[in-house]
Amino acid sequence: MNTILKNLSLFTIATLIFASCSSEKKQDPFQIGKQNIGLLTDSTQVKNLQLAFPNDSIARFAIKGDEFTGQNSDIDIYSSEGKKLLSLTPRQALDSTSVIESVQIISETYKTNQNISTLSTFKDINANYKISSINNLIKSIVISVNDINASFTIDKKELPANLRYDMSLNIEAVQIPDNAKIKFFILHW
Repeated sequence: MNTILKNLSLFTIATLIFASCSSEKKQDPFQIGKQNIGLLTDSTQVKNLQLAFPNDSIARFAIKGDEFTGQNSDIDIYSSEGKKLLSLTPRQALDSTSVIESVQIISETYKTNQNISTLSTFKDINANYKISSINNLIKSIVISVNDINASFTIDKKELPANLRYDMSLNIEAVQIPDNAKIKFFILHW
């Protein structure tokens, strides 16, 4: 009787495991979350990037002597067609065990849960996220969104002329045109 119960218990556990595995939703490789982009997570090590981008090309630009400058060496991800998709910055240059510190989103195929991509406008960001801060730089403004650890860069050419040249201005969200296009955005981990 004990053997039958053990076998029945094992069969039930195996069935539950199989059912839960088959019902899991497959990760969208272009979905941007707070701590991931597709299969790339905030804990993925440089040496494991091929697992996160199995169909893409990974280009590492290590400059000889870079280890002494403390500069990070960006890693670019290209599609199989040769289109640049992402630019990754590791925490430590030339360290295969380093995790990724930031990811610059270049391709419009990557989207947040709110459908924000490099094709989006300021109106899209403002309607879907709480803006944490707006930084006024020389040629651009950077809009920070803490909800997803992202910063969106908009070229100042997208702003009214009176906001383009004075870096001391505190630019408010209401001053940014709804149709101002995103130049690129970066996820910070």
